[in-house]
Amino acid sequence: MEQLNSQYGLDGELSFQLGEGGLTKAVISNAHAGAEVYLHGGQLTHFQPKNAQPVIWMSKHAVFSHDKAIRGGVPICWPWFGPHTTDSGLPQHGFARSSEWSVIASESLPDGGTRLCLGLDSDGTHPYWSQPFELVFVITVRETLQLSLTAMNIGSEPMELGAAFHTYFTVGDSSQIRISGLDGCEYLDKPDGYAKKSQQGDITLAGEVDRVYLGTLDDCVIDDPVLKRKIIVCKEGSESTIVWNPWIDNAKAMADFNDEGYQTMVCIESANAANDVRTIELGEAHTLVQTIRVESND
Repeated sequence: MEQLNSQYGLDGELSFQLGEGGLTKAVISNAHAGAEVYLHGGQLTHFQPKNAQPVIWMSKHAVFSHDKAIRGGVPICWPWFGPHTTDSGLPQHGFARSSEWSVIASESLPDGGTRLCLGLDSDGTHPYWSQPFELVFVITVRETLQLSLTAMNIGSEPMELGAAFHTYFTVGDSSQIRISGLDGCEYLDKPDGYAKKSQQGDITLAGEVDRVYLGTLDDCVIDDPVLKRKIIVCKEGSESTIVWNPWIDNAKAMADFNDEGYQTMVCIESANAANDVRTIELGEAHTLVQTIRVESND
């Protein structure tokens, strides 16, 4: 911890501390916002602009352990989304979200923002993934939160990759929100056996929603009348979006998800999933970017 703070700490702005479960976290506090990022999973667990309410949802029953993924925040799904296509014994959503990431760099930005750069490479992941890679995750904290994930193929053959920022957003009441930006898009409806359907108008929640939207480029907007705000989710390097809320029964079935948690969260995930899985050629890279900003409804 002392070495991390000596090498990458920024006075009054970025420090490394022991978090839940004794795991190391980076704590960012600048003129614009506060944020927390665990090195386990490279997982952001908190983002809150100044004079605003928290934007990111965390389960009250989240488990903080070196051998488990953290429930809530922004898990990084990589190098596949969902179950592995050929081996169900491999970790759901890949291994990045339960791996230990390294700090690569930190920086105070001229506009008062803060940038933290984490890395994960192919050392130690061979049981799950045989192809050499480098993965760089850049978190930029201003009034907006920008997350950038770059995967580099440093091996000898093309590499097929899926990915997602599995972002859990805090809402006042999930049954009252409206999600716009996906009108007219086709989606795969998991609760209905992955039937392909078409979105008509805004998304509202009245039960379990687990959908992979296809061919999505536009911003998604969560209109929250209870918290009187809009959360705008912008993205680059992605043409698929996942919308998820487990609702009552599934929430109760997950040990690390508090039973009533579905009422105050929704996931909007900028992704490379379904027909948006990317092939990375030798020596090339792919970058997935998600930018989050908040606007008042007052």
